[in-house]
Amino acid sequence: MSELALVAPQSWGHWLGALALNAGLIALAQRLPVLTRAGWVHAGCLGTLLWGCLGPPGWLAVVLYLVLGSAVTRLGFRAKLARGLAEARGGARGPENVWGSAATGTLLAMAATLAPPAWQPLLLIGFAASFAAKLADTFGSEIGKRWGRHTVLITTLRPVPPGSEGAISLEGTAASLVGSALMALLMLALGLLSDASTWLLVTLVGLVATLLESLIGATAQQRWLWLSNELVNGIQTAIAALLAMALWMALSEALAGIWPAAA
Repeated sequence: MSELALVAPQSWGHWLGALALNAGLIALAQRLPVLTRAGWVHAGCLGTLLWGCLGPPGWLAVVLYLVLGSAVTRLGFRAKLARGLAEARGGARGPENVWGSAATGTLLAMAATLAPPAWQPLLLIGFAASFAAKLADTFGSEIGKRWGRHTVLITTLRPVPPGSEGAISLEGTAASLVGSALMALLMLALGLLSDASTWLLVTLVGLVATLLESLIGATAQQRWLWLSNELVNGIQTAIAALLAMALWMALSEALAGIWPAAA
């Protein structure tokens, strides 16, 4: 697997520029019904951290994630609203949604900036997988609630109403795969993933993590009321990142054993 030319610690000027850029963009964009007012403030903090750590590619990847997630949330919104399945606040996300989705990726972006160069490809694979899993979850949930024809509980495969915790459908699962593949493709196009093999790895991990999130929803979330959707999102993205990094290391070691000269 090829390596990337990656990030290095940035100057104070770079960080101040990141802060100014994000503050200006948030001031212009805050009227859009994508985030709540507090959500926009936290998104500005997130954007500053990502631009500061990974530069334009990392920042743009998450902006595109937000755009795609918001767009799919609006699909069939009136029908979902009529059935009581629409996201609260007209689909606008708050601070809890911002960090539930992005905390894992932000920590990995910060780690990639501070880590030795040899560790950076691994950390960026985790970064990419965390957002691929979250977009997969959003695609699967929003498409499944609106167009899923046969919704079943992942643990028993018994029919349940759309929108139930732990519910899956064929249409929603297919949408999850599309969302994961699309996010991984954007990461590849932006240079945060190195090649087709890492794209495939991140795509599949994103789907697996989404199914595991449904499993958590059907089991642990039913028992423990403190386990909110935002916390489960954070767990899902952490699982995706750790799984992708573990698989990448295992595959790299296996390939090095088969072709020692390529190590």
